[in-house]
Amino acid sequence: MSNEVEMLRIDGAQGEGGGQVLRSSLALAGLTGRPVELSRIRAGRQKSGLLRQHLTAVRAAAEVTGATVEGAELRSAWLRFTPGPIRGGTYHLAVGTAGSATLVCQTVLPLLLAADGPSTLVFEGGTHNPAAPPYDFLEAVYFPLLRRMGAQVEARMERAGFYPAGGGRFVLEVAPGRPGPVPPLARAGAPVFEAWAMSAGLAVTVAKRELAVVRDALGISREAATIRRVEAPGRGNVVHIRVTDGDAVELVTAFGAVGRPAEVVAAEAVEEALRFVDLGAPVGEHLADMLVLLVGLYGGAFETGVWSLHASTNLAIVQAFLGADAVQAEERGGRWYVARP
Repeated sequence: MSNEVEMLRIDGAQGEGGGQVLRSSLALAGLTGRPVELSRIRAGRQKSGLLRQHLTAVRAAAEVTGATVEGAELRSAWLRFTPGPIRGGTYHLAVGTAGSATLVCQTVLPLLLAADGPSTLVFEGGTHNPAAPPYDFLEAVYFPLLRRMGAQVEARMERAGFYPAGGGRFVLEVAPGRPGPVPPLARAGAPVFEAWAMSAGLAVTVAKRELAVVRDALGISREAATIRRVEAPGRGNVVHIRVTDGDAVELVTAFGAVGRPAEVVAAEAVEEALRFVDLGAPVGEHLADMLVLLVGLYGGAFETGVWSLHASTNLAIVQAFLGADAVQAEERGGRWYVARP
């Protein structure tokens, strides 16, 4: 009788048709020990197939799990990934472009929580890319929630990597151990705002103008709105606003760009922060996307006011690996409730 585990076949064009299908499939393949074959990878994107950041995620997952891989080539639309045991250790994961290093981190972090020993990871690439959650989101929202679940995760950013130059660097230290369930999160109805304008290679007046708009719109003090000058290979600018309300923590980000006035960038961040406040649910759109996987793996539940195509795609991949009952999402009165039955 054969002991081989059946290959799971995933259509990479389903749902949002982007890198989410790939990243979640790699993590779940490693955690379940189930080989996976992906076709039509990122077919929903203008540049389809594997780009450098996706190849970095594939190679990182392969190194961590001792996997055998076929199809891991630039612009490949097909991949076969057969994982082995998850191994802790020291890993250097470089995207080589401004592609998001934070998305690579999201791929391998769940794997290393199930490793046979502690791990140190050095990520290089884009830390502040408009197409992905910035490093600050992981530091302010995602990692603290993982710690509440019992995970031992520590991180530090050593160099920012703004789009399009990239070249950022951050270090992650992970101790193995199965986290507990996603804890209950509730809003208190009294949001507190904190803001910072981060920049490299730009006049300090840009950040000052941005923060003046934020302070005026949200009524926050000068002490709660700070300028952070950072080292980076290229010029860059972002405005972050952290919203804390009871158990809920959200970080919104607006990206500066050539030709975009500082006031416009700041107003965009303010609008997004107020939109989160108005939604009333404790989990924002980007965190909800990440929590679908955690609920499927560890249990718990959460409530969100925005159910994105990314989240529904992630739900489908989790169910494909773990079963339809692993996690369920239900809409009630304009909000979404996600739980493992």
